[in-house]
Amino acid sequence: MSKQQKSQKGLNSFKEGLKTPVFVISLILAILFVVAGITLPEFSKYMDTAFNWMVTNLGWSFILGASLFVMMAIVLIISPLGQIKLGDDDEEPRYSTGAWFAMLFSAGMGIGLLFWGVSEPINHYDWPPFGEGGTPEAVHLALQYSFFHWGLHPWAIYAIVACALAYFSYRKGLPMLLSSTLEPIIGRDNLNGPIGNTVNIIGVLATLLGISTSLGLGVMQIGQGMENLFGIPNNTTLWLVIVVVVTGLAILSTTTGINKGIKWLSEINMGVAGLLLLFVFVLGPSVFILNAITHSTGSYLQNILQMSFGIDAAGEGAEGWYNSWTIFYWAWWIAWAPFVGSFIARVSRGRTIRSFTIGVLLVPTAVSMVWFGVFGGAALYGEHFGEFSIMDAVKADEAQGFFALLSEFPLSGILIFIAMISVTVFFVTSSDSGTYVIGMLTSKGNPQPPIGLRVTWGILEGAFAAVLLLAGGLSSLQTASVIGGFPFMIIMFFMIYSLGKSLYNESRYGSLPVERRRIFTALGDLQDQKKIQKNVINEKEKDNDQVS
Repeated sequence: MSKQQKSQKGLNSFKEGLKTPVFVISLILAILFVVAGITLPEFSKYMDTAFNWMVTNLGWSFILGASLFVMMAIVLIISPLGQIKLGDDDEEPRYSTGAWFAMLFSAGMGIGLLFWGVSEPINHYDWPPFGEGGTPEAVHLALQYSFFHWGLHPWAIYAIVACALAYFSYRKGLPMLLSSTLEPIIGRDNLNGPIGNTVNIIGVLATLLGISTSLGLGVMQIGQGMENLFGIPNNTTLWLVIVVVVTGLAILSTTTGINKGIKWLSEINMGVAGLLLLFVFVLGPSVFILNAITHSTGSYLQNILQMSFGIDAAGEGAEGWYNSWTIFYWAWWIAWAPFVGSFIARVSRGRTIRSFTIGVLLVPTAVSMVWFGVFGGAALYGEHFGEFSIMDAVKADEAQGFFALLSEFPLSGILIFIAMISVTVFFVTSSDSGTYVIGMLTSKGNPQPPIGLRVTWGILEGAFAAVLLLAGGLSSLQTASVIGGFPFMIIMFFMIYSLGKSLYNESRYGSLPVERRRIFTALGDLQDQKKIQKNVINEKEKDNDQVS
């Protein structure tokens, strides 16, 4: 067995995990959080206080951080460093492009797209970042800022973490751990030392808080679908039942592995979501949707710099809008980054940095824009032109937005049922993927973590989601994202430095694939020239011998 394979092996049993600081400390802190959520009567109040303090005092850091990550992703695409492979030079991608994209979406944004695809544009239409709500300008701003929140910035965050993990793991032979991405700073001997363990523990907790936000949104939406279809009250009792059932399905899925459970579910679900999108586009206001996507795409690209750094310091816009939307989103994506980044790295071996970054950054962004353009555009058309109204439903509960739109179409009952199943599958794949990632982080980087570890973290993911839902629903879910996102954002800054330093050294010492080929070609040419010169000399010597 090679040194690289040994370094990536990790722990093979749950019993071994009980002896590692990362697993034990993460488990204790996770259990304490769940116990506090159940026993403290004012837990929701503490969560609200934490959210308000962080977005007020640290919101600017999320705005700057997310923009920095976009810049770094662009550098990886356009610079010669993009030629480096995430693996050996002769490796090929492990998964087909189609399967790879399907897993990106199911792990990355599936639940969020279904939850916010209608509710966010309608919210922005009613409460835009500036100007009056309910106006033609508000229609365009609604889609423009939806594109912004689900476009380049979140996927750049994912791309940076995933690229760093894949590079240091597959090219440098380090274990699939967040601490491995800081190897140029802390050294190989400290990956499982105090600093390395701290980094991995922060990654575990950020993942638990980030993924519980998405799972909580999924539970709320599944509950709303149950109420629409069967009249079952969408309350905390139903939420708990859904958490238990779907978490059980996720745990069952995680035992089948990535190549079966996650891969199959992801591909099937992307097909189902695509059929829903096509149905709404064809039977909805198609021309308006195309016009709105075109206009809002131009506005997004034209104003991306202003939006990237906008935080309304002077208070000229809507009070509290950036805290409730942009800052929350950036914190949510960053909290998701250790989870989604690790999972993307896990399925991206063999791709060049350039093709990897383009795939992670541009293609999902385009699809997210189409998603919001179709579903959000259809909802905005009905609301703005008076064809139908779903504003009251969205104001009452954001989880109702998607189903309220589908209820305006033929065969609405079937559509709502399909959408509810799709949310459930996204829940399963997100939780399933999360258990893999946390399992890797708590098993010293084992790419196939022990089933016992996966089951343990799967149960805790469901428990986190249940606690946050009981503590205050959407507001507590938002708070969890911000709390989990900030410490990991600091780690990401060091991650960028480490990745840049290592790539620069690889470029400087002539180890880039293209440069390496040029060197070998040049050496080959020199050898050929020496052979030619030697042959010429031999011929001259023969001629001289014959003459003499």
